[in-house]
Amino acid sequence: MFLASLAIIIGLSLLVWSADHFVDGAAVLAKHFKLPPLLIGILILGFGTSAPEMVVSAMAAIDGIPGLALGNAIGSNITNISLVLGITAVLCPITIHSKIIKNELPLLIFIMLFSGYLFFDDVLSTFDAYLLLTGFALIIIWSVIAAMGHRCDASDLDFSDDLQSSPILIRREIVWLIVGLVVLIGSSRLLLWGAVEIVSALGVSDLVIGLTIVAVGTSLPELTTTIAAVRKGNHDIAIGNLIGSNMFNILGVVGLTGAIAPISLIPSEVMSRDWPVMLALTLILLVMVCGFGKGSRIFRKEGIFLLAIYCSYNGYLVYDALLTK
Repeated sequence: MFLASLAIIIGLSLLVWSADHFVDGAAVLAKHFKLPPLLIGILILGFGTSAPEMVVSAMAAIDGIPGLALGNAIGSNITNISLVLGITAVLCPITIHSKIIKNELPLLIFIMLFSGYLFFDDVLSTFDAYLLLTGFALIIIWSVIAAMGHRCDASDLDFSDDLQSSPILIRREIVWLIVGLVVLIGSSRLLLWGAVEIVSALGVSDLVIGLTIVAVGTSLPELTTTIAAVRKGNHDIAIGNLIGSNMFNILGVVGLTGAIAPISLIPSEVMSRDWPVMLALTLILLVMVCGFGKGSRIFRKEGIFLLAIYCSYNGYLVYDALLTK
């Protein structure tokens, strides 16, 4: 147990470090190739901060523990909205101006509903996985087209100055991109080993471990990126990062997991407990972001409300795990 706990702590630390360098390198390279800032926020940062989920879930699927992989994807989405956004809003109320962000949330809800439709028969087949991966490719194409057509969006103006102030040292960023990816993979393996050892020792399901410990660990890049963006005044970029990450978690992470190792029996708790919580939080985010008037804000009291949902949900997971042990 001690070595397993140590492996999780070291794995999570390296995961955050490597994801941070991976995202920084990707953002600078994207700026060098003159990609619109909004595209960097939604696509590059959203995809980059989802890299831990993708790598961890792929490794879990390869190791024959797809329940952990599925729990990681769903748990990360729940954590992103309730914990990450909750902490960020408590530290600093978030103002949303971008019309594109509001247009993308209904798309995220559609993706959630579509995933529920695929999960309803308790099977994630290879065909289901390819459908999700196809959606993943379409989202990337759509993000590029949307960002190219809205260069004057408010979030563009927020973020462009920040990127222009960074020295563009392409060779260094390419090196950090590669180093970040290598450490990302290595730390994911270490984290998985520790998680599996704890699952065996405590007798809890790999789904619960994926929903809790692993989900929080792989969501740390989203937390650091979102807080940094809000502190710099890039509020739309912060929300765009979370929306993009949640899209990629369902389409990319779950799709990749099913393509590697189809799940013949999805745990019943996914549709009776975890998926509804994920959908409800997405709907709550839609209400908060849309608001009324020219702009909308997510205030501290709403952040506290989101944190209360996170604590209640995870408290129930722990209680249920102990009860059924």
